[in-house]
Amino acid sequence: MYQIRREGAAEAVAREALLDRAFGPNRHLKTSARLRAGRLPADGLSLVAEDVASGRLLATVRLWTMALGNGIDGDARPALLLGPLAVDPQAQGRGIGARLMRFSLAEAACRGHGSVILVGDPEYYARFGFEARLVADLALPGPVETRRFQGFELIPGALQGAAGLVRPTGAMAPVVPSRAEPALALAG
Repeated sequence: MYQIRREGAAEAVAREALLDRAFGPNRHLKTSARLRAGRLPADGLSLVAEDVASGRLLATVRLWTMALGNGIDGDARPALLLGPLAVDPQAQGRGIGARLMRFSLAEAACRGHGSVILVGDPEYYARFGFEARLVADLALPGPVETRRFQGFELIPGALQGAAGLVRPTGAMAPVVPSRAEPALALAG
Protein backbone atom coordinates (compact mmCIF):
# COMPACT_ATOMS: atom_id res chain seq x y z
CA MET A 1 0.00 0.00 0.00
CA TYR A 2 1.23 3.48 -0.80
CA GLN A 3 0.19 7.08 -0.40
CA ILE A 4 0.70 10.14 -2.58
CA ARG A 5 1.77 13.28 -0.78
CA ARG A 6 3.90 16.40 -1.13
CA GLU A 7 7.62 15.82 -1.04
CA GLY A 8 9.37 16.83 2.17
CA ALA A 9 12.60 18.84 2.19
CA ALA A 10 14.45 16.01 3.94
CA GLU A 11 13.71 13.61 1.06
CA ALA A 12 16.08 15.15 -1.47
CA VAL A 13 18.71 12.41 -1.10
CA ALA A 14 16.14 9.60 -1.45
CA ARG A 15 14.56 11.33 -4.46
CA GLU A 16 17.90 11.78 -6.22
CA ALA A 17 18.80 8.12 -5.57
CA LEU A 18 15.45 7.02 -7.02
CA LEU A 19 16.02 9.21 -10.11
CA ASP A 20 19.50 7.73 -10.58
CA ARG A 21 18.07 4.20 -10.42
CA ALA A 22 15.31 5.06 -12.89
CA PHE A 23 17.25 7.18 -15.41
CA GLY A 24 20.95 6.57 -14.83
CA PRO A 25 23.83 8.92 -14.15
CA ASN A 26 23.57 10.92 -17.40
CA ARG A 27 20.06 12.21 -16.65
CA HIS A 28 21.42 15.70 -15.88
CA LEU A 29 22.59 16.14 -19.48
CA LYS A 30 19.08 16.20 -20.96
CA THR A 31 17.61 19.48 -22.20
CA SER A 32 14.67 19.33 -19.79
CA ALA A 33 17.06 18.74 -16.86
CA ARG A 34 19.05 21.80 -17.83
CA LEU A 35 15.83 23.87 -17.88
CA ARG A 36 15.17 22.82 -14.29
CA ALA A 37 18.74 23.27 -13.04
CA GLY A 38 19.11 25.71 -10.18
CA ARG A 39 15.37 26.28 -9.82
CA LEU A 40 12.73 25.28 -7.31
CA PRO A 41 9.68 23.29 -8.42
CA ALA A 42 6.37 25.11 -8.71
CA ASP A 43 4.74 25.70 -5.35
CA GLY A 44 3.00 22.56 -4.08
CA LEU A 45 3.87 20.53 -7.17
CA SER A 46 6.67 18.31 -5.92
CA LEU A 47 4.98 15.00 -5.15
CA VAL A 48 5.97 11.50 -4.11
CA ALA A 49 4.41 8.08 -3.71
CA GLU A 50 5.57 6.48 -0.49
CA ASP A 51 5.26 2.91 0.73
CA VAL A 52 3.12 3.26 3.86
CA ALA A 53 4.71 0.37 5.75
CA SER A 54 8.39 1.13 5.10
CA GLY A 55 8.36 4.85 4.32
CA ARG A 56 10.41 4.14 1.17
CA LEU A 57 9.90 6.45 -1.83
CA LEU A 58 8.36 4.51 -4.70
CA ALA A 59 7.87 7.35 -7.19
CA THR A 60 8.40 11.05 -7.68
CA VAL A 61 7.14 13.82 -9.96
CA ARG A 62 7.86 17.53 -9.99
CA LEU A 63 6.48 20.39 -12.07
CA TRP A 64 8.36 23.61 -12.85
CA THR A 65 7.22 27.04 -13.99
CA MET A 66 8.18 28.06 -17.52
CA ALA A 67 7.45 30.81 -20.03
CA LEU A 68 6.41 29.75 -23.51
CA GLY A 69 7.79 31.99 -26.22
CA ASN A 70 5.44 34.64 -27.46
CA GLY A 71 1.70 34.17 -27.42
CA ILE A 72 -0.89 35.60 -29.79
CA ASP A 73 -0.68 38.95 -28.01
CA GLY A 74 3.13 38.99 -28.12
CA ASP A 75 3.60 38.12 -24.47
CA ALA A 76 5.14 34.94 -23.13
CA ARG A 77 2.59 32.71 -21.53
CA PRO A 78 3.07 30.63 -18.39
CA ALA A 79 3.12 26.83 -18.36
CA LEU A 80 4.45 24.00 -16.26
CA LEU A 81 7.21 21.60 -17.29
CA LEU A 82 6.57 18.14 -15.90
CA GLY A 83 9.51 16.01 -15.01
CA PRO A 84 10.93 13.88 -14.15
CA LEU A 85 8.24 11.33 -13.40
CA ALA A 86 10.04 8.29 -12.07
CA VAL A 87 8.99 5.03 -10.47
CA ASP A 88 11.48 2.86 -8.63
CA PRO A 89 12.29 -0.05 -10.98
CA GLN A 90 11.21 -2.53 -8.26
CA ALA A 91 7.77 -0.88 -8.02
CA GLN A 92 7.01 -0.53 -11.74
CA GLY A 93 3.95 -2.15 -13.29
CA ARG A 94 1.65 -1.43 -10.34
CA GLY A 95 0.06 1.76 -11.72
CA ILE A 96 1.87 4.02 -9.28
CA GLY A 97 3.27 6.28 -11.99
CA ALA A 98 -0.13 6.70 -13.67
CA ARG A 99 -1.82 7.52 -10.39
CA LEU A 100 0.92 10.00 -9.45
CA MET A 101 0.66 11.57 -12.91
CA ARG A 102 -3.12 12.03 -12.65
CA PHE A 103 -2.77 13.42 -9.14
CA SER A 104 -0.13 15.94 -10.24
CA LEU A 105 -2.25 17.16 -13.17
CA ALA A 106 -5.30 17.54 -10.92
CA GLU A 107 -3.22 19.44 -8.35
CA ALA A 108 -1.83 21.74 -11.08
CA ALA A 109 -5.37 22.45 -12.31
CA CYS A 110 -6.56 23.20 -8.76
CA ARG A 111 -3.70 25.69 -8.43
CA GLY A 112 -4.91 27.53 -11.55
CA HIS A 113 -2.27 26.45 -14.06
CA GLY A 114 -3.36 26.34 -17.71
CA SER A 115 -1.00 23.90 -19.39
CA VAL A 116 1.74 21.35 -18.90
CA ILE A 117 4.56 20.46 -21.28
CA LEU A 118 7.02 17.59 -21.07
CA VAL A 119 9.61 15.54 -22.89
CA GLY A 120 8.74 11.87 -22.66
CA ASP A 121 7.51 8.68 -24.23
CA PRO A 122 4.50 9.57 -26.42
CA GLU A 123 3.01 6.10 -26.03
CA TYR A 124 2.97 6.48 -22.24
CA TYR A 125 1.80 10.08 -21.99
CA ALA A 126 -0.96 9.87 -24.65
CA ARG A 127 -3.24 8.18 -22.09
CA PHE A 128 -3.19 11.40 -20.06
CA GLY A 129 -4.00 13.58 -23.09
CA PHE A 130 -0.52 14.83 -24.02
CA GLU A 131 0.00 15.62 -27.71
CA ALA A 132 2.98 16.82 -29.75
CA ARG A 133 0.74 18.97 -31.98
CA LEU A 134 0.01 21.29 -29.03
CA VAL A 135 3.67 22.35 -28.83
CA ALA A 136 4.52 22.19 -32.54
CA ASP A 137 5.43 25.90 -32.67
CA LEU A 138 7.50 25.84 -29.47
CA ALA A 139 11.21 25.05 -29.15
CA LEU A 140 13.37 23.89 -26.29
CA PRO A 141 16.85 25.37 -25.77
CA GLY A 142 18.66 22.17 -26.66
CA PRO A 143 18.30 18.90 -28.49
CA VAL A 144 15.13 16.87 -28.12
CA GLU A 145 13.27 14.37 -30.30
CA THR A 146 10.31 16.30 -31.72
CA ARG A 147 7.86 13.44 -31.14
CA ARG A 148 8.79 13.33 -27.43
CA PHE A 149 8.03 17.03 -26.83
CA GLN A 150 4.34 17.21 -25.89
CA GLY A 151 1.75 19.41 -24.27
CA PHE A 152 -1.50 19.11 -22.33
CA GLU A 153 -4.10 21.80 -21.74
CA LEU A 154 -5.54 21.96 -18.24
CA ILE A 155 -7.62 24.89 -19.51
CA PRO A 156 -8.90 24.44 -23.09
CA GLY A 157 -6.99 26.68 -25.50
CA ALA A 158 -4.15 27.42 -23.06
CA LEU A 159 -1.53 26.41 -25.64
CA GLN A 160 -3.30 27.84 -28.67
CA GLY A 161 -0.95 30.18 -30.52
CA ALA A 162 2.01 29.47 -28.24
CA ALA A 163 5.20 29.86 -30.26
CA GLY A 164 8.87 30.46 -29.62
CA LEU A 165 11.40 29.34 -27.06
CA VAL A 166 10.57 27.70 -23.74
CA ARG A 167 12.50 29.19 -20.84
CA PRO A 168 12.49 28.71 -17.06
CA THR A 169 10.84 31.30 -14.82
CA GLY A 170 10.62 29.56 -11.47
CA ALA A 171 12.26 30.70 -8.28
CA MET A 172 15.96 30.07 -7.99
CA ALA A 173 17.05 27.42 -5.50
CA PRO A 174 19.12 28.74 -2.61
CA VAL A 175 22.83 28.09 -2.98
CA VAL A 176 24.20 26.21 -0.02
CA PRO A 177 28.01 26.16 0.13
CA SER A 178 29.47 22.73 0.66
CA ARG A 179 31.82 22.02 3.54
CA ALA A 180 34.61 21.62 1.01
CA GLU A 181 34.22 25.20 -0.24
CA PRO A 182 36.04 27.84 1.77
CA ALA A 183 33.92 30.61 3.24
CA LEU A 184 34.32 34.01 1.63
CA ALA A 185 35.82 36.64 3.87
CA LEU A 186 33.94 39.90 3.90
CA ALA A 187 36.02 43.03 3.62
CA GLY A 188 34.89 45.63 6.03
